[in-house]
Amino acid sequence: MALSSTMHFFEIALSDIDRGEYAQLELKVARHPSESDAYMCTRVLAFALEHQEGIAFSQGLSASDEPAVWVHDLTGRLKDWIEVGAPDAARLHRASKAADRVVVYCHKDIATYQRNLAGQRIHNADQIDLVEIEREFLDRLCALIGRRNALSLVVTEGQVYLELAGESLQTQLIRHAIAGG
Repeated sequence: MALSSTMHFFEIALSDIDRGEYAQLELKVARHPSESDAYMCTRVLAFALEHQEGIAFSQGLSASDEPAVWVHDLTGRLKDWIEVGAPDAARLHRASKAADRVVVYCHKDIATYQRNLAGQRIHNADQIDLVEIEREFLDRLCALIGRRNALSLVVTEGQVYLELAGESLQTQLIRHAIAGG
């Protein structure tokens, strides 16, 4: 018998001062049985940090040809392809041809990931953003996540301040290029 997804609920008070994006998000996140805590937390963070009109979770791990998160404009055209983890070069190549912008939120070792991508054929590789999520921050966040979560998320000058379950967490958004880091 196949395992079913576990539902997680997130109420996020978002204040992204860097982008001028302020919102009260209510997310219902279906966690696939094969999805790790780190992947799910990074997926939720990516959604909040990229929040804008037209953003949505895709079918995720259930649809191998879709990113974790994407943004469509009002006509349905794909604007942003937002990946989580360490997608391979072929996937990034397809993504950068399909969308105006590609960003990867990486919760794995970024240096190893960059080495794996170096020299690979990737369309517009120099325009793809790699955003490193610090492992210590992510481990602390994963330890606090429950089925129902109310958190505040403030972004200012590249710093992320998160409050959840009475705990305060802080990290810096570290942006990398595919080649050279």
